[in-house]
Amino acid sequence: MDNMFDQVEEVLDKLRPYLQRDGGDVQLVDVEDGIVKLRLMGACGSCPSSTITLKAGIERALLEEIPGVKEVQQVF
Repeated sequence: MDNMFDQVEEVLDKLRPYLQRDGGDVQLVDVEDGIVKLRLMGACGSCPSSTITLKAGIERALLEEIPGVKEVQQVF
């Protein structure tokens, strides 16, 4: 299961520059049974469109690139 954690981290590393450009970042909290738990930080944590960023951006990228990812959840 650690393998999926590493794969998720790899995809997040590709997305980080876009988040950081807007003053935010993302932290991988856990991967469990295909559910990726992320914490949005900085500007992303309080941004009204953070849910859209999470679902439309990050979740879509993870679903496309990593077989076995079912969903992305935001944790606070």
